[in-house]
Amino acid sequence: MTATAIKTSPKASSHKRKKLITDIILMIILAIGSLTMIIPFWWMVSTALDEAAMFDLVMPPVFWPREFTTRAFYMAFNNVPMMRYMVNTFIVAAGNITVSILSAIMAGYALSKIRFKGSTVVLMIALSTIMIPGPVMMVPRFFLFHRFGLVDSYLAFWLPAAAYAFGTFFVKQYMDSIPDSLRESARIDGAGELRIALQIYMPLCGALIATLVILIFLGTWNDFMWPMIILTSPSRYTLQLGIAMFSMQGGMQATDLPAIRLAITTVSIIPVLIMYLCLQRFIVESIALSGVKQ
Repeated sequence: MTATAIKTSPKASSHKRKKLITDIILMIILAIGSLTMIIPFWWMVSTALDEAAMFDLVMPPVFWPREFTTRAFYMAFNNVPMMRYMVNTFIVAAGNITVSILSAIMAGYALSKIRFKGSTVVLMIALSTIMIPGPVMMVPRFFLFHRFGLVDSYLAFWLPAAAYAFGTFFVKQYMDSIPDSLRESARIDGAGELRIALQIYMPLCGALIATLVILIFLGTWNDFMWPMIILTSPSRYTLQLGIAMFSMQGGMQATDLPAIRLAITTVSIIPVLIMYLCLQRFIVESIALSGVKQ
C-alpha cells in the first residue's frame, strides 16, 4: 500500500500543478476582461469630475481628476431635466417588471405543472416569437396602439410586457425542477391554481425573479426606439429619449462640453449599476441551483 501511494503521488502532484497553472491562466484572462470593462468607465467618471477637462478632453487619457469638481454634474442637472426623465423611466420600468414577471410566472407555471393537451405547441409558438426582430414589430404595434388611443401613454409599454416569451420559458425550465408534490398537497388543501402559482411556487423562484428584474430593468432603462415612436409629450419622455431629443432641439448648448456629456452618461448608468450590485448574487444562484429535488 505504501509503494502504491509512492507511485501515485507524482501523478497527483502533476495534476495539482496543472490545475494551478490552469487556474492562474484563467484568473489572468478574467482580470484582463474585467479591466477592459472597468477602465473606460473609470476614465468617464474621472473626466466628468475633472475641472481641467471641462472644455477639452486630454490625450493621452488621465485616470484621476487633476482639479476635482462636481460642476459638470451640477450643469448637467441644470440644463437637462434629468430627474423628470429618470422618474418617468422608473415608472415605465416598474410597470414592465410587474406585468412581465406576473405573466411569466403564471404562464411558466401552467406550462410546467398543469398537464394540458398542446402545451408543447404553445411553448414552441411562444419561443418562435423571440426570433422575430423587435424593430419589425414596432410599426404594426404603433398602428394598433394608435387605433386604441394609447399613443403617448405608458400603457403602450406595459401591455406588450404581458407577452414575455423569454421569461415564460425561463420560469418553465426553473419550475420543472420543483417537486409536483407541492402542487398536489396544495390542491388537497383546496388551493386554486392561481394561489398555488403566486403563493407557493413564486416565493421559491426568488433567484429567478431577481435575474428577470435585472434583465427587464436594463432593457427598459436603455430603450430608445420604442419610446421615440410612441411618446409625443416631452413631460413623458424616458431618460434616453429625453437626453437625445433635448440635444436635437438645441437645448443643450452648455452640455456640448465634453465633461458635461460624460457627467450625463455617468448619471444614466448609475441606477443600472446599483440594481446589478444589489441583485447580482441572485443571477449566480438562478444559474447554479437546479431547484428542490424530489
